Amino acid sequence: MQREPNRLLSRLMAEAGLTRKELARKLNDLGAAWGLPGLGYDHSSIGRWLSGRRPKDPAPDLLAGVFARRLGRVVDSEDLGLPTGSPPLDLGHGITHTWHEGVATVTALWRADVERRKFLLDSTFVIGAGSIGALKWPILPMEARPVAGGSRMVGKADIAAIREVTRSFGELDNRFGGGRIRSAVVKYLDTAVAPLLNDGSYAEATGKELASAAAELTRLAGWMAYDLEHHGVAQRYLIQALRLARGAGDHGFSGEILAGMSHQATYIGQPAHALDLARAAQLSARRAGIFSLLAEAFVLEAHAHALLGDRTACAEALHRAEVAFDRRKTGDEPDWITYFDEAYLSAKFAHCFRDLGDGPQAVRHARRSLEMDGRFVRGRMFNLSLLAAGLVRSGEVEEACAVAGEALDLAGGLQSARTRSYMTDLRDRLKPYAAEPAVAELDRRIGELVPA
Repeated sequence: MQREPNRLLSRLMAEAGLTRKELARKLNDLGAAWGLPGLGYDHSSIGRWLSGRRPKDPAPDLLAGVFARRLGRVVDSEDLGLPTGSPPLDLGHGITHTWHEGVATVTALWRADVERRKFLLDSTFVIGAGSIGALKWPILPMEARPVAGGSRMVGKADIAAIREVTRSFGELDNRFGGGRIRSAVVKYLDTAVAPLLNDGSYAEATGKELASAAAELTRLAGWMAYDLEHHGVAQRYLIQALRLARGAGDHGFSGEILAGMSHQATYIGQPAHALDLARAAQLSARRAGIFSLLAEAFVLEAHAHALLGDRTACAEALHRAEVAFDRRKTGDEPDWITYFDEAYLSAKFAHCFRDLGDGPQAVRHARRSLEMDGRFVRGRMFNLSLLAAGLVRSGEVEEACAVAGEALDLAGGLQSARTRSYMTDLRDRLKPYAAEPAVAELDRRIGELVPA
């Protein structure tokens, strides 16, 4: 079986300024100092390890000792590219301190996902991981630049390809749901993007562009996992997308990822955590000067307040969202925020009023949300569901059933666990009216899509 080259060991040697012969000599000297004379490592030994063969004991400990003394920091088996076994169970939960550690983590996450590793498939959402990984990143000291000296020159065409793939996959996600295409996204990350990060040669400017493009596609893969309600996987991907955006120095897109994490926390019933993430997104939005993002972050804060039952705080955050939204200059904002238009803002307002129990206000904003781009099929299904929920709350049961029927028509063509959850929510809201014919018929149709 062909082995993968040990890139991390190669990078450590380059950082320490050691040739193969010099490293072998230092290993032998350290071994003698530890009471292990006559080890006999030479440049061929180092070559075998660089090619991917795992060194036998005591070489891993000696390597860690040599590099720790040379570089003035702790070096462990992971740093050496010599993991002790299976990927760690918390893979992807942390924000690493260096660019190369981040690359090693995110590419290992993609590989574990492609291989459908059980620890990843069975993972659940962990608030501690999100809090530590996402909320502390703005205060971390800036790291070394995203540069690498691998064997493959990374150019503009490589980065343009990633961005085009992200755009195409994003459109398909909106039309058909994450379930139809997520595996293709992850495979592309593993087979096309990982080699650029691991084996690429790039200076700082190109490295930042590569990090930015990889962050956007990683975030999309995480969002698709969220759409499938694979919340543990989604959380790890969003944290690693945030790590890549940090490497790119992109405060704006970092804020967009934090906003997505807040969205997810709200959805799974963790409004206090969602509130923290929304406020972190606001800091990033202000730093980047992106007012659509700031409006999004405020409306996510408002939704968290609504779930917490704080009407006053919700109203204040909604007002701030409107003010920020009015300040936006769409031509000056990044492409990734263009989806956040008046219809999207109205939908988020409707969510808030639905969860506050204000049916008429939910209906008013949900109707406005339907003045949306027709390409967002899944989004339209959500917005129709919001309108139906508001109509139920307002006592307009027959119209609610008609609108819910439209939502159900769209849900049938989507591979999206969230759309099914929205339909289940509507079925629950309509239970008090189960005797009415329109409700009974809708309940039957929902049962075909989402068996009880």
